[in-house]
Amino acid sequence: MTDLFDLKGNIAIVTGGSRGLGFEMAKALAEAGADVVIGSRNETQITQAAKQISKSTGRKIIGCKLDVTNRASVEAIAARTIEEFGKIDILVNNAGVNIRAPIGQIKDEDWQLVQQVNVTGVFYCCRAVSGHMIKAGYGRIINIGSVLSLVGMAERLSYSASKGAVVQMTRTLALELAEKGVTVNCICPGPFATEMNRPVIENPAASAKLLELVPMKRWGGLEEVKAPVVFLASPAAGYVTGAILTVDGGCTAR
Repeated sequence: MTDLFDLKGNIAIVTGGSRGLGFEMAKALAEAGADVVIGSRNETQITQAAKQISKSTGRKIIGCKLDVTNRASVEAIAARTIEEFGKIDILVNNAGVNIRAPIGQIKDEDWQLVQQVNVTGVFYCCRAVSGHMIKAGYGRIINIGSVLSLVGMAERLSYSASKGAVVQMTRTLALELAEKGVTVNCICPGPFATEMNRPVIENPAASAKLLELVPMKRWGGLEEVKAPVVFLASPAAGYVTGAILTVDGGCTAR
């Protein structure tokens, strides 16, 4: 059974891999045996993250500066991965931003930024790697959505719209690549104790209000996303595509 989750010989790209869920997912893939290329806009942070994961797992980890809103930057990380390893088996589209505001206070530039990172960035990355996967006849694309891909929340309009789009891109691309040996799935995390959620976590009233929506009544621990991403990246998930896997403490069960 453990062989089904063995990623030895696999090559992965994880965007937004310098911290939070992206770091934990990159580390999980490496712990399962994969070599990983991680990308982030902050070159210093991504270099440090790569060294940390490599030291703890013994795998080859490469940190690359990456702006998912820039087509050339995305194509460069794909090309670097092919140059270093000769293939791309796994893509985890994790890079994302969230700007909270009621609709009347959403600035045009903030709306556009959220869509560019969360939607266009996923599109660019899928397009950049899918050709390599199709040629190889094998691939695992894992998009990171949100519970707000599936349910609404006040003052999260930009984010919810973008993450809803990620779910639909997942389903559509899964159908397109189903006969190519490439699976496309989406993990939808609930409230996790990430840097992105720090403004809520540090506000006791806001945190308590949010956790009222979580049947488990707690924030998710970062390590709790590791098993889901390894499963979807592994041979164990060979017959799973177009799936939306919620990891949310029960939020969407209501």
